Amino acid sequence: MTRPPSSSAAVADLFTADGRLKAVPRRAARREALLAHLAATLFEPGRDYAEPEVNEALRTVHEDFPALRRYLVTGGFLTRTKDGSAYRRQQRTGSPGGAITAAA
Repeated sequence: MTRPPSSSAAVADLFTADGRLKAVPRRAARREALLAHLAATLFEPGRDYAEPEVNEALRTVHEDFPALRRYLVTGGFLTRTKDGSAYRRQQRTGSPGGAITAAA
């Protein structure tokens, strides 16, 4: 019996042996799978993160952390307060855009 691939198995070929991202995928479906994996593995649900914390977490996998942060927010994987002071992992419900009205 075969199991469906986990999110990490689905994106494993995007990473080097030491866990660094080779490149951000251009294809939307591959990038979406990568972003879901990054959100699930780097950020705890229900916790607020300051921008430097988000940057540091993303820097561990790729040098272009600003692009990854932007993709995570615009893709609806992370939300950001209007003033940009806090980020939070989101359960995706089909409403990307990223701005939240207030952070706890």
